[in-house]
Amino acid sequence: MAALGSGPVRSSPLAKPPRLKPGDRVGIISPAGASFTPDRLDLVVEAVKALGFVPLVGPHALDRYGYLAGRDRDRAADLNHFIADPEVAALLPVRGDWGSARLLPYLDYDRLRSHPKVIIGFSDITALLLGIYARTGLVTYHGPHGLTAWRPDQVDLWRRVLMDGEAVTYQNPLLGVDQDRLMRDQGRITTLTPGRAQGPLVGGNLSVLAGLVGSPYFPNTRGAILFLEDVGEPPYRIDRLITHLKLAGVLEGLAGFIFGQCVDCYPGPGYGSLTLEEILRDHLQPLGIPAWTGAWIGHVEPLWILPIGGLVEIDAAIGRLTLLEPAVL
Repeated sequence: MAALGSGPVRSSPLAKPPRLKPGDRVGIISPAGASFTPDRLDLVVEAVKALGFVPLVGPHALDRYGYLAGRDRDRAADLNHFIADPEVAALLPVRGDWGSARLLPYLDYDRLRSHPKVIIGFSDITALLLGIYARTGLVTYHGPHGLTAWRPDQVDLWRRVLMDGEAVTYQNPLLGVDQDRLMRDQGRITTLTPGRAQGPLVGGNLSVLAGLVGSPYFPNTRGAILFLEDVGEPPYRIDRLITHLKLAGVLEGLAGFIFGQCVDCYPGPGYGSLTLEEILRDHLQPLGIPAWTGAWIGHVEPLWILPIGGLVEIDAAIGRLTLLEPAVL
């Protein structure tokens, strides 16, 4: 069974936004969880200015409707307002949490095709990234939110990928609590199946991505490199979500697979559990495609900036991901 979805399958992206340049206008949006306090929004505005851009705050950025940053149509109206403005070069969410998928029926995809721009985020923003890519063919970007810690290494990636158009190569940093020791216990990878593969990159937060399967907002994954990450999910839930992808045909026809970080994904005390590695081996090794786990993707910093729909090459034996083309025009 082919993977469900109506997104494009192609050897090169249908559309890329122009690369960012100093002085560009950046629309600040709240498509998911509420920010609750104005100082969170102030931090994002200051970060955008420090990056060299002009921040424009969506009218509903500080709204609240329960745990959401306002009513669905109001949050979508902010996105559509910036989508329609040809002077706005990028959309940057304040944060994730939950709620982006609720906006997908209300977005102006036709206008976005006419005014392509950088749309970036991670976690719950996965819904926007995949939905927009599936409906428009526009490359979107799995990367930092506005409230990400804009350390020098994060700023450097932003500039290299989104401003300079560099086709970067990513590999995990090797970290440890004691920098004087030879042993590093953070950033290690586990190869599930060695090998190299090329294809368009598709993925994001596993829980959010799985919720889009079967909808017109889920892209076709045949021939793609699929990457996944999650946070706060015990192993049995990861197993259930990946089983859902398998049963829906999403894993069929993949060129390669990457699992990133799963932060706070522990089984809990009192019972035995499959490990995350065992779960991934069960599902991925029978596919016979290059695959590895432990990539520096997810709720970690600095976030790799990954173009959804961009052509990449992976080497699962050493945990390397290389962009084969600039991610922007």
